[in-house]
Amino acid sequence: MSAVPAELPLDQLIASLTVDVPDHPEPGIVFRDLTPVFADGDAFRRMVDGLATPGASDPRTAALATRHPGGRPFDVVAGVEARGFLLAAAVALDAGVGVVPVRKAGKLPRERVSAEYTLEYGTATLELHADSVRPGQRVLLVDDVLATGGTLGAAIALVEQLGGVVAGISVVVELAALGGRQLLAPHTVHALWAT
Repeated sequence: MSAVPAELPLDQLIASLTVDVPDHPEPGIVFRDLTPVFADGDAFRRMVDGLATPGASDPRTAALATRHPGGRPFDVVAGVEARGFLLAAAVALDAGVGVVPVRKAGKLPRERVSAEYTLEYGTATLELHADSVRPGQRVLLVDDVLATGGTLGAAIALVEQLGGVVAGISVVVELAALGGRQLLAPHTVHALWAT
């Protein structure tokens, strides 16, 4: 049972449970620790439900859903390492679709595609197995935080390299001042809490 009132709007619920950790992983960075939200069963359920309904009011996404036999605008969920794995797995299970891990470089054992990106505090590379997304497959990208957009931009590039279609992007927290949403345009970003 949740320790916070059930009637709180989802964004306020997430904000009330999130812990800000200053100077992590680098000085000057404030890390949004969502693990208390994950640990609260009621909050986690509401968060997963929110992530699974990206763009419900977006006519482009709604049109995709009406053309799909299952009524979903996506065929598979891709989660970005590492907290995105937890979220994507839960969303995929809830939606009755598969889940694909977007991994850091060197973690996948078979043929893969790669994309490099810039973080607030350095550069990194993400990878997908070359057979993890089929051409034309509609992919919902899920991650915990949208900051500068570099990580999700690389994930988009990987899906598109394989011929997939990014049907939407769902994140728990959007750090709006960092402009990540603009970098990801024209893709639809669904954030549960913008701060």
